Amino acid sequence: MFQHILIATDGSELAQKAVVQGLELASELKAKVLAVTVTEPWTMVGGSVPTQSVVERYEKAATENAGRITSLVSEAAKKKHVTCSALHVWGKHPAEGITEAAKKNGCDLIVMASHGRHGFGRFLLGSVATEVLVRSTIPVLICR
Repeated sequence: MFQHILIATDGSELAQKAVVQGLELASELKAKVLAVTVTEPWTMVGGSVPTQSVVERYEKAATENAGRITSLVSEAAKKKHVTCSALHVWGKHPAEGITEAAKKNGCDLIVMASHGRHGFGRFLLGSVATEVLVRSTIPVLICR
């Protein structure tokens, strides 16, 4: 059925549920996994222009965090005997980065978590899961 599963994670406790579900599914199907985390670009707050050192610290911290996040997925995959590669998508909105990574890497399923917010909460906070569902041309498994 599915041979290459993209598991999207931001390292949160909620996203960990999708990691567990995605790896379980990959193990059952003998599919390979691509663990993806996305870092949005630096955005200016209040119109102030950041110094180069502030931006460099942000980029360094984001890269280290992405490495930590994807390493945890890779270690969990290894325990389940699942082949896993990792990808840090830089400078994209999460939904855009996830769907582009799936397409570029030939994934046939996206697994991710959702808070399940409704109404005004979703309007205020947005929903990466909803946007991935709208953008994606491949199946998306949403875990809660």
